[in-house]
Amino acid sequence: MRPLMMRLCGGLVLSATLGKCGLAQTALTWQEVRAKFEASNPSLRAAQLNIEESRAQEITAFLRPNPALVASVDQVDPFTTNPYRPLTGALPFGSLSYLHERQHKRELRLESAQKGTEITTSQGNDAKRALLFNLRTAFIQTLQEKAVLNLAKENLSYYDHVLDVNRERYKAGAIAQVDLDRLELQRVTYESDLQTAEVNLRTAKIQLLNLLNDRTPVEQFDVTGPFDFSAQIAPLDEVRQAAQDTRPDLQAALQSVDRAKTDHRLAVANGSTDPTFTLDFARNPPIPVYFGTGIVIPLRIFDRNQGEKLRTQLDVDRSQRIMEATRAQVFSDVDSAYATVNGTVTLLQPYKDRYLQQADRVRDTIAFSYQHGAASLLAFLDAQAGYRSVQLSYLNLVASYLQAANQLNLAVGREVIP
Repeated sequence: MRPLMMRLCGGLVLSATLGKCGLAQTALTWQEVRAKFEASNPSLRAAQLNIEESRAQEITAFLRPNPALVASVDQVDPFTTNPYRPLTGALPFGSLSYLHERQHKRELRLESAQKGTEITTSQGNDAKRALLFNLRTAFIQTLQEKAVLNLAKENLSYYDHVLDVNRERYKAGAIAQVDLDRLELQRVTYESDLQTAEVNLRTAKIQLLNLLNDRTPVEQFDVTGPFDFSAQIAPLDEVRQAAQDTRPDLQAALQSVDRAKTDHRLAVANGSTDPTFTLDFARNPPIPVYFGTGIVIPLRIFDRNQGEKLRTQLDVDRSQRIMEATRAQVFSDVDSAYATVNGTVTLLQPYKDRYLQQADRVRDTIAFSYQHGAASLLAFLDAQAGYRSVQLSYLNLVASYLQAANQLNLAVGREVIP
């Protein structure tokens, strides 16, 4: 019986150890989260398939016209007698024809299809840009909630220490029962902060896992990264130039203008006449076999593709207007996001230089004074609330900076602020 119990205990210990190992998982950095997202997100994979479909259309666009083969037998007499020779007067006939496309129609179709693939690629990159913005937003929110949770734990731990000290003071008769009760009631605020922070962190992780298309349990998923700000930002002119060079929707607009011009050239070429060359083989007694050649030339008197020529010319003008509007929007997005980043840095700098240290110093000083009877209970509670408010405001401002930096990266089309 005892060996059996030992094996059971050993199995339970092993299961507990494996359970702890299963729950432990290395926290993912932003680069690892992004790589995981690019490898598994269904929307990105669908966009890649859309590009492959566009490349397949290039094959169709560059195909040559198929030749046409016509074969016939005429003057077959199935009712002949004495002797029965139904093919005596038969006239076999064969014809091979081929449409010759002039003015580089096939090459222009291929060029138009290739430029269509370039547009599709840029549009896919633009969709990826928006998805990465959503992913980075969820990543930043997770870091923010982790920081808020750590702050809530720190505040609760500090306040529990203060409560322990004041309970000893109450036992020594230094404070009244009502003061101790008020102090203990104030602990509910810090407990509520901790519980809210845990729920918010769990919610942020769920949103991030959803974007990653990951079914990992929330308890086994974690991320890590710097939750801070940098006052160093590239000059606005450099950021604007980077946006012009990188922004996928602007690239798609420029490529649309180029393709519209190609389509107009194709419409002009389609207005030209394409001859059809033929080669005939036949038998016509007493000639045993003969051949002939011919050419069919459509007379483009009425239909010279006038409507398509006009439409494609108008499409060139329309695409240029869209491109100009897109460029203006790019500048507007960059300028707005750049101003937001600078404004947030302006708010954050005094927090880092003065306010955080001052709040910490005021809290400790008032707590020490209260414990020695030199400060009132109200002043002590105000100092605690002030420290909590300043710290929380700083964390929220850092998150606002990171979100503004994410918005600037979205406006530029690549990461200008890591």
